[in-house]
Formats: sequence, structure tokens, C-alpha cells
Amino acid sequence: MRALVQGWSDATLLFAGIGAVLLLATAAAETLRWRAGGPSAVLDNLVARIRAWWVMAAVVGIAFLGGRTGVIVLFALVSLFALREFITLTPTRRGDYYALLAAFYLVLPYQYWLVYADWYGMYALLIPVYAFLLLPILATIGGDTDRYLERTAKVQWGLMISVFCVSHVPALMNLQIAGYEGRNLLLIAFLVIVVQSSDVLQYVWGKLAGRRLIAPKLSPSKTVEGFVGGVASASVLGAALWWITPFTPWQAALLALVANLMGFLGGLVMSAIKRDRGIKDWGHMIEGHGGMLDRIDSVCFAAPVFFHLIRYWWT
Repeated sequence: MRALVQGWSDATLLFAGIGAVLLLATAAAETLRWRAGGPSAVLDNLVARIRAWWVMAAVVGIAFLGGRTGVIVLFALVSLFALREFITLTPTRRGDYYALLAAFYLVLPYQYWLVYADWYGMYALLIPVYAFLLLPILATIGGDTDRYLERTAKVQWGLMISVFCVSHVPALMNLQIAGYEGRNLLLIAFLVIVVQSSDVLQYVWGKLAGRRLIAPKLSPSKTVEGFVGGVASASVLGAALWWITPFTPWQAALLALVANLMGFLGGLVMSAIKRDRGIKDWGHMIEGHGGMLDRIDSVCFAAPVFFHLIRYWWT
């Protein structure tokens, strides 16, 4: 009971801190827009992004109030929207009907039910083994062999990125860490805050000191200086947030560093897919941020690695 009370106390303090940061960001953005004295696309986009962060923070806070069930439902919906965006922008054919039906109405809900039931052996294998075998079989039912391998791979990797990877965020609540009972929601907060902060700080460092492009063909806005400064700053932030984790400051910094590196590499992978499809954003669901996948692409790649590092070293 004491651990549960401590967990809610830490969560309240954490969200109060997030609220304070957003208030400061809102005041700064509105002041800059007022001083500009006229329309500014950059400042308007900044204000839109901050307002979207308010909404996202509120949604996550409400989900946290719903406890384990609320968080699992939230991320199941995130996966649903993300998978829809992925499939929409990677054209399929009539022959993919049964594979898509299974992806949306069988694999996705079953993956999150397995997370809810805490059946690790199954939710760790359902998509990368069973679904990867099942989907190509279903895609043969229509007898359409035109670009068959490419079409099958699209659905498989849509599930891998949008469902399998994302489901490891709520799966953090299933970890049994001695002395940390009742506080696992804070692990989710730690992961999301650190990885999302890395994205923001990479942008800031890139604007302040960016000179050399790190991957011009994939993401022309990412620089070496932005990458180093953003990842390092977010890792320091992770160390500062050690008190909401079961880790020491240096352990929290190391895990934050790994998560940030995976998030950065994941962002490059998703940028490569967008360039291949000839698009700038995955969608327009979140004002100022693009689609759902634009907002969670870094978390997608960081979550499974973060989850398994903790599972094998701290449980």
C-alpha cells in the first residue's frame, strides 16, 4: 500500500512538473508571437505544437487515472491509429483483404489482450513469429501474385512497428521489480518523457549549433550537432528523473541513452519509409505534429529495447 501511495505521489509531482514546463512554453511562445507583430508560420506552428502537447499530456494523465486498464486501452488505440496511417500510405490490393482483416481485427486486439493477461511468452512471439507466418498465407487466398512479396512485407512491418513495438510501452506495467511494486506507470512516463524530449532537444540543438547534416537523403533537418546535443541532454534529463525509476542516476542515464539512440535510429527508419512513399508526414491527426506515427516513431523503436533491458537485468 505504501508503494502505491508513493507511486501516485511521484506521478502527481511529475505531472505538476510537466504542467509547469508547458505553462512556461506557452507563455514564451505567445510572447514571441505578440512581439512578432504579424503572421509568422514558424511561431504559429510552435503554438500549435504546444497546444497539442497540452492535449496529449491531458490524455495520458486521464489514462493514468484509469490505471493499468486505462493505459493498455490508450496504447491499443494509439496502435490502431498508427496502423491505419501506415496501411493507408502503403497501398495494398484486393488480394490483401484477408491479411488486413486479420491484422486489424485479430492480431492487434489479441496482442493487447495478451499484454493485459501478462502472457509474456505469447505477446513476445505473436507478431514476429505467428503473424509473420499467417499473413502471407492469408494473402494467397485471393490468388493475386502481383508484387506479392512487397505487399506482404508492408502489412507485416505495419504490425511490427505500429502494434508489436508500441505494445511494449504498456507491457512495462507487467514487470515485477523488487521494491518498485505499484509504481510501474512511472516507467512509462520515464520512457516517453526522455525519448520525446530527445526529439525536441535535437531540434533545438540543431537550430542553435547545427552545421553538418547527418543523413541528408533521409532527414535534411537532422544534424550531427543536433543529434549529439539532443541525445546527451535527454540522457542527462533521464539521470535527473532517476527518482521515478528503480534505477540509480547512472543506470537511469544509461537506459535513457540507449532509448534515445534507438529513438533516433527509429526516426531515420521512419523517415526513409516516408521518403520512399513521397510524403512529409504520416497524417494530420495531431495539429503541428502530423500523424500519430510522426509523434510516436521514436518511441516505437525504443520501447522493446527498453522493456527487455529492464526485464533481463532488473526482474
